[in-house]
Amino acid sequence: MEQAKPKAVIMDEQAMKRAVVRIAHEVIEHNEGASDIAVVGIVRRGVTLARQLTDAIEEIEGTRPQLGSLDISFYRDDVMRNVAPVIHGTNIPFSVDDENIILVDDVLYTGRTVRSALDALMDLGRPKSVQLAVMVDRGHRELPIRADYVGKNVPSSHEEDVRVCMKPLDDRNSVEIWELDAEKNAGGAN
Repeated sequence: MEQAKPKAVIMDEQAMKRAVVRIAHEVIEHNEGASDIAVVGIVRRGVTLARQLTDAIEEIEGTRPQLGSLDISFYRDDVMRNVAPVIHGTNIPFSVDDENIILVDDVLYTGRTVRSALDALMDLGRPKSVQLAVMVDRGHRELPIRADYVGKNVPSSHEEDVRVCMKPLDDRNSVEIWELDAEKNAGGAN
């Protein structure tokens, strides 16, 4: 059977690095420095992206923001449909109370993941503010949620899947568009 491959690669590793550095500059500018922020990545790829963003902020500003990871498995509105959700665990080694939280995810699509993340975050405390940073905003919102910091806006159809591939979770760093029907026909995973 034919190996599934992306329809298009819209960001390579260098473009992704540039986007992270640009987002870091925007976060620093908006928050007047890095001393008053904490970065929280949504499990899985949001955590990898949050680490990269934290590294970039430290490189630019000389101050390393606090870093945490947020597992939203039981906050999803489709949790009852998933027979055995994979639990990764939340690791936020600081109080979120009165913090300016930069919430990080790989792709913003319907807004449901971010809504779940906000619910999970609010169960941990009351942040001063929550700002959203994403590598890709593909539109098609179902909820009134928008990103404050975006690596790239990628208009896409519902028949496409926009994937952020990141080492060490994947074998490459890239942003790709996949045709959902073509992938199924080639025997790929959903």
